[in-house]
Amino acid sequence: MQLHRGQADEYKRRHDELWPELTELLKTTGVQDYSIFLDEETYALFGVLTIENPAALDELPKHPVMQRWWAYMGDIMDSNPDNSPVSIPLKEVFYLA
Repeated sequence: MQLHRGQADEYKRRHDELWPELTELLKTTGVQDYSIFLDEETYALFGVLTIENPAALDELPKHPVMQRWWAYMGDIMDSNPDNSPVSIPLKEVFYLA
């Protein structure tokens, strides 16, 4: 994902105040150990999470709270026409179990 320049503090503030209903949605979907990292030179965001059933993530865009969150974040990061964040799937090249 891509954050707009100068918006790192605002991005962190909004996530520090994550809506309880969004937290609940993520947890009931099975999301655990969710972290988002920022490259402070490029403003690229990289999210890492654990989930037992990755297919459950496909249901998140259907939830109104997820859609509201995307709209809320759209002014500080690159977004698609449906307000979802622009994201690029990455290829795993190494994993140590």
